[in-house]
Amino acid sequence: MDEAALDLRGLLGALREGRAPEVGAIAAFVAAASAGRAPAESVGAFLALVFARGLGTEPLLELTRAMLHSGRVLSFEGLGRPVVDKHSTGGIGDKASLPLAPALAACGCAVPMISGRGLGHTGGTLDKLEAIPGFSTAVHPDHYRAQLESTGVVFGGQTADIAPADRLFYALRDVTGLVESIPLITSSILSKKLAEGLDVLVLDVKFGSGAFLPEVERGAELARAMVDVATGFGVRTVAWQTNMERPLGRTIGHSLEVEESVHCLTGRGPSDLRELVCLLGGEALALAGRAADNAEGRHRIARCLDDGSAFEVFARTVEAQGGDTGALFDPSRLPRTREVQVLGADRGGYVHFGDLRAFGRALLALGGGRQRVGDTIDPAVGFRLLCAEGDAVAEGQSLIEIHHTRRGLERAREELGRALLLRDEPPVPRPLALTRIA
Repeated sequence: MDEAALDLRGLLGALREGRAPEVGAIAAFVAAASAGRAPAESVGAFLALVFARGLGTEPLLELTRAMLHSGRVLSFEGLGRPVVDKHSTGGIGDKASLPLAPALAACGCAVPMISGRGLGHTGGTLDKLEAIPGFSTAVHPDHYRAQLESTGVVFGGQTADIAPADRLFYALRDVTGLVESIPLITSSILSKKLAEGLDVLVLDVKFGSGAFLPEVERGAELARAMVDVATGFGVRTVAWQTNMERPLGRTIGHSLEVEESVHCLTGRGPSDLRELVCLLGGEALALAGRAADNAEGRHRIARCLDDGSAFEVFARTVEAQGGDTGALFDPSRLPRTREVQVLGADRGGYVHFGDLRAFGRALLALGGGRQRVGDTIDPAVGFRLLCAEGDAVAEGQSLIEIHHTRRGLERAREELGRALLLRDEPPVPRPLALTRIA
């Protein structure tokens, strides 16, 4: 559909009335918006109507396809190994991408992971990796293939020529409060992930107080939409709903999470992080034909964590992207604060997690997060949990290490009091993995 055929009134009218737009109308609109030919008020009206009225399956496929093809789409034809990736909707302490990507590469996959930065209460994969001195996530798409051939992994960010329509739409959604929309989230995530030229995609959709969409039902709706759309593009896709009613692992904060990821990559670290990496990695290997089934895939991922092959891939990737590999062996070379304060229990009881987003707000108070896209973060600050959900603790027992620079310390302590609670009865925790959606 050319510019002359662009009928904004017809498109917006159809959305307003709950009718499916004419085939090609959304694609023409996205092309016009990307080229600056659609008035800003019309773009805002389109997003508001999709937010309020939703989109059917075919219009959502058209929207995602148009956003995807508004920029460059990578191709790794002839690479000789399946191209796979994982996407998480994010949460507190969610560092799974760091050990998962090299584990998948150690099992024969290529992982061109285009990731994002943290905003609000969640941390971003790129920010965590940049806590490694010298590590650069500014990898030009032209260099992806060579690095995939040498290490199997690229950790990069979205460039100006990857799904530029998503940049435009997301900026408007952010300032107008239109972020939490299933079709808009789906098209935003997948327009970037599908630009990687994937064969396989595994989705980790969080539920609980620390999740972007806390309600299980809403998360299932998002997971189903993303699976359906990705599958419609010929990408073998599975989603898992996983638990964000408690932090993942025992650390929150960029440098501390890198250290914990290295522990996972060397067969150590917290059991929940390892369980999630094996679960998602096992799914990816089965879908990619590198394992007979999910169980064999999980076993293969666990084995490469234990035998050092996943860590070796990670170290070579860090080196390829300019990072100090010595920091992987000596955590003192990662950013560290001089001040560490221990928060103790003011009473005895059982450990419960309350408002998990309060951990994110506490990290923001210390300077370890951003409220706006351009904010600078301190990778050294953060928290180390000294207890787990359900632990019985005595009055005065150490609960949390606070790694700080004195900035925002009192505010952080207040928020931690909302995040971690002590009660007389033990909690009834939900499992780490709840529902598989395929």
